[in-house]
Amino acid sequence: MTDWTVIRNIIRGYLPQFMKSPYRTGGTNSARYCYAVWLRHLSMIGRSGLATKFESVTELGPGDSIGIGMAALLSGAKRYTGLDAARLAESNRNIAVFDELTALFRSRAPIPDDHEYPLTRPHLPAYDFPSAILSDAELEISLAPERLAALRHEVSKSADYHAPGQTVNYVAPWGPADPVAPGSQDLVFSQAVLQSVNDIATVYTSMSRWLRPGGVMSHSISMDSLGSASRWNGHWAYSDHAWRLVNGFSGHAHAVNREPMSRHLGTIRDCGFDIVTLLTTRRADGIARRELAARFRHLDDEDLLTNGFYVLARKR
Repeated sequence: MTDWTVIRNIIRGYLPQFMKSPYRTGGTNSARYCYAVWLRHLSMIGRSGLATKFESVTELGPGDSIGIGMAALLSGAKRYTGLDAARLAESNRNIAVFDELTALFRSRAPIPDDHEYPLTRPHLPAYDFPSAILSDAELEISLAPERLAALRHEVSKSADYHAPGQTVNYVAPWGPADPVAPGSQDLVFSQAVLQSVNDIATVYTSMSRWLRPGGVMSHSISMDSLGSASRWNGHWAYSDHAWRLVNGFSGHAHAVNREPMSRHLGTIRDCGFDIVTLLTTRRADGIARRELAARFRHLDDEDLLTNGFYVLARKR
């Protein structure tokens, strides 16, 4: 794809979503979305035969609220750390989402399914409340009135200052200082975040350092161009120079890094993880192999057709 074609595409409006405000991510301002995402991750971990009780969990890129992390706490996790590139979560939104999440857990509401959130991964074979993982006895403890009051108090302060609470630690922007102690985490997870980090090797290395031996990470990762091209995988057709033009024009804070699935999986293994579960979604309506930029012509068909994937991995 020539640089002029890039400019023409921008002028024609190929970037309507890519150029939306970089200051809002969407999704986690909804309690039902946060509930759906957390219980999908938790269900996948349980279906894979791994432990589903966590003392400490860390989330990358919580976005507009720390709602997914709050769902983890309401499920029984003892401590949550949310790391983000920008400080997007606000106290009033956090509290509103927390109160709605509490009601969803109290009622054992079914997991919002693919009809409500068709683009949310991973897909599950069933969307009943995971009572085999979260028993009534366990929820009686995690939803005890005194615990909810303490959690709500910490949530109300979490977005207002950088000092960590005993249960909730929201770090944004995430700076060069390591915010998580080595070997301290049972679970690190993310939802549609790792396609946007600049250096995936550094991030996966950090996650390996944070997790205890046997700890797990659970990630849903998009391979989509996110509006930066007219077709879902068109971002692999841009030369490096053209890609800099696209990102420079949009000024978007969540540009994709263009790393294919194989690079993610190879880096995960290189960082000391065994892959436990891998689920992929594929699309055949993207660009053809002959349209790939030179640096992406090595991609095999699996990479070229993979629109997104879910990966669950355990630290060796």
